[in-house]
Amino acid sequence: MVGARGISLQCLAVALTLHVAVIAGEFFKPFNVSYDHRALIIDGKRRMLISAGIHYPRATPQMWPDLIAKSKEGGADVIQTYAFWSGHEPVRGQYNFEGRYDIVKFVKLVGSSGLYLHLRIGPYVCAEWNFGGFPVWLRDVPGIEFRTENAPFKEEMLRFVTKIVDLMREEMLFSWQGGPIIMLQIENEYGDVEGSYGQGGKEYVKWAAKMAVGLRAGVPWVMCKQVDAPEDIIDACNGYYCDGFRPNSYKKPTLWTENWDGWYTTWGGRLPHRPAEDLAFAVARFFQRGGSFQNYYMFFGGTNFGRTSGGPNYITSYDYDAPLDEYGLLRQPKWGHLKDLHAAIKLCEPALVAVDSPQYIKLGPKQEAHVYGTNVHGEGQILTSLEKKSRCSAFLANIDEHYSATVTFFGHVYTLPPWSVSILPDCRETAFNTAKVGAQTSIKTTEFSLPFSTNVSIPSQDKVSLISGTWVTVKEPIGAWGEDNFTVRGILEHLNVTKDRSDYLWYMTRIYVSDDDMSYWEDNSVEPALSIDSMRDLVRIFINGLYAGSKVGHWVKVEQPIQLKQGYNDLVLLSETVGLQNYGAFYEKDGAGFKGQIKLTGFVNGDIDLSDTLWTYQVGLRGEFLQIYSLVENETAGWTDLTLDAIPSAFSWYKDLSVQRGVSSPKQHIFRKGYSVWKEPAYFKAPVGMDPVVLDLRSMGKGQAWVNGHHIGRYWTRVAPKDGCQRTCDYRGPYNSEKCTTNCGKPTQIWYHVPRSWLQTSHNLLVLFEETGGNPLEISIKSHSTKVICAQVSESHFPPLRAWSHPDFVNRKVLVSEMIAEMHLQCDDGHKISSIQFASYGTPKGSCQKFSIGNCHSPNSLSVVSQACEGRNSCSVGISNAMFGDDPCHGTVKTLAVEARCVPSPSIGFSAMK
Repeated sequence: MVGARGISLQCLAVALTLHVAVIAGEFFKPFNVSYDHRALIIDGKRRMLISAGIHYPRATPQMWPDLIAKSKEGGADVIQTYAFWSGHEPVRGQYNFEGRYDIVKFVKLVGSSGLYLHLRIGPYVCAEWNFGGFPVWLRDVPGIEFRTENAPFKEEMLRFVTKIVDLMREEMLFSWQGGPIIMLQIENEYGDVEGSYGQGGKEYVKWAAKMAVGLRAGVPWVMCKQVDAPEDIIDACNGYYCDGFRPNSYKKPTLWTENWDGWYTTWGGRLPHRPAEDLAFAVARFFQRGGSFQNYYMFFGGTNFGRTSGGPNYITSYDYDAPLDEYGLLRQPKWGHLKDLHAAIKLCEPALVAVDSPQYIKLGPKQEAHVYGTNVHGEGQILTSLEKKSRCSAFLANIDEHYSATVTFFGHVYTLPPWSVSILPDCRETAFNTAKVGAQTSIKTTEFSLPFSTNVSIPSQDKVSLISGTWVTVKEPIGAWGEDNFTVRGILEHLNVTKDRSDYLWYMTRIYVSDDDMSYWEDNSVEPALSIDSMRDLVRIFINGLYAGSKVGHWVKVEQPIQLKQGYNDLVLLSETVGLQNYGAFYEKDGAGFKGQIKLTGFVNGDIDLSDTLWTYQVGLRGEFLQIYSLVENETAGWTDLTLDAIPSAFSWYKDLSVQRGVSSPKQHIFRKGYSVWKEPAYFKAPVGMDPVVLDLRSMGKGQAWVNGHHIGRYWTRVAPKDGCQRTCDYRGPYNSEKCTTNCGKPTQIWYHVPRSWLQTSHNLLVLFEETGGNPLEISIKSHSTKVICAQVSESHFPPLRAWSHPDFVNRKVLVSEMIAEMHLQCDDGHKISSIQFASYGTPKGSCQKFSIGNCHSPNSLSVVSQACEGRNSCSVGISNAMFGDDPCHGTVKTLAVEARCVPSPSIGFSAMK
């Protein structure tokens, strides 16, 4: 026995140990990481690992714990992230590791959650991130050429990679120090462009690998999409499918660093979606055929706040159709279906790591099995006790894109849906099939919430709610506005002038039009035009202060008719970037602005070349320079009241006035579209509760928005093509980014994430810069949440994965096939199931929000589900006759279909967001 004093001393020793561990950054007992040809070896054991991609700058630090926790709940063992050079070193030699760029805090949160971390230093990241993650100042280093055998580039790259590795080491974050980092990455998808650099590219790969290993980080390094990765670097796969990938050496394991579970989106583009069934199929096939580490790119995509979105023309949202949506909510059924998949793979892990390669069995023309484990002694000779250390696990695949198949495996018959994999953790019972989705479907809504104190009188037949507040505005000058403008001869490259301090660069020159030109145009019906050989991403053209036209594109020609007067005319070109190039060989040379000649056509004496004339340059906007979007400086702009006859107005700044005026502002009575509005001062109040917050900017054109001084990103209401979307999405067959798209004929993005941590309960400052002429009076603030959840589970579905750990199954008293399937329903955190809108056990028809009772229906359906679920955040209902009291139709496979409504729990308030 241990006495009381002994217990106290033991407790004190444990407490001191934990305290020292926290100070030292230890989250695990220190362990080593190595690898063989089968898998990563963590603390002496081979592991099958599921990784979740989360980029820390695409969320706020307040969001990180929840994102990590939901990744872990979904079955992740590892979090993967890039290190973003452009965010960490915005000015050469000046580092930023604060706020959204506090990478140390992020890594420690991962470790404290019990997860590992894969850190992809790169430092090139691509990632649809501005300039591929490189700081723009890097292109100005004398003699530099990116990503090749170039001394200036290698010197800068070495300096940053060393900085990150040293920082992680100093913070005790590597596995051998008790930290979560188990793997690092150098470079990124260089194999796609290596050929463009010739021998210099080959030498660069060797140098990068040697440099990385020489930093002695103590964990393995990888290069993705790099078939010539040196022997001491693991080459890994990126793509939609990697089951056929093999590393370039038998000594290396098969790793999948990017499983593209969605795709990015461009302004004016459709929204891509990857079906959960196909994604699960790809993952199961990867582990079936020898894979050992798989990362979802992305598990959470998040938001490109500020001007971080890459280009050209990538939208502010980086939702990526990921299992966690842009705001951090579960995307169902994708998240739930993958959670079940991960649980099934984990059941197979002892068998998967026990052998060097699987036994292959052909089951049909497009059907095959891969069998793992040491308890396989020929067909029918399988030991299935889960109590044994070595097990038998099998994957049965049907790669036929159209038809189900019935196969016989070790004496048992299995039906495999098309384009699916069945997972048999004990080589007998099916735990999971990638095409059979039992997870719920969640219907997200972005609900109108009155952000302003407004009295609106609207005729009853008009269901539109107009949000109006007291707004003020100020015009942005066209052309030069500051003392720092300068004049030189010729056309300067955009980025050489702006250094990416702003999206905007003004080019200004003066043109003389003679009487002869005017007569020539009139007599010959000729219209003069401005011609630009090539431009990107957007140019706006002004003549004598009046807008003349614009062009959008990536290095496209411009031919713009213009109206000129006799005498001197002022020509102003506004060059805009919408995300810098982030991919491709030599992309640092891509630049921005204009290439080739700029000339005037249609003149009496021929074309006028403006390329070598005097041009005046002005970087950015006056409002940007004055920082009129900030909480401190917004009063300096000279705002005036916004009147209805001033809407729409291009090149205008808008601000919610009530933040300054408060409750003393007078009411205004306005008339609009046939109804009257009493407009009080606009109080921008945050919606109560914990739900994510969005700005609805569908009434605006193009510009940028700030809330309380935080730049929430670019906005643009470019509309997607009317065609190209699919009414139904067929998961079967290889996926590509054009398959299963939605949102045709609608603006690509209308909702913009405002993180809760950027808001106060009231008196929030909203400032916008509008380029084309939107209507700020129609802006609203909304909350985003799951309001409707549905599920449809039949008796033929597999029992929940936890059944495999049930004592009755472990002790072989029952088979898993003898256990019943379950339906699981869950609302968002802070919400509860308020009502069951539909429930039918029998043969229900339709789909979510369109369910109807079929020929067979248990009258107890609604009462059973309501009793189990109402008032709860989550619930489970067994799918059996016993559960519903009778068998409503003998001899028929029954299905339970449910539609439920979620509402916020009343105890959740605004204070919970802090």
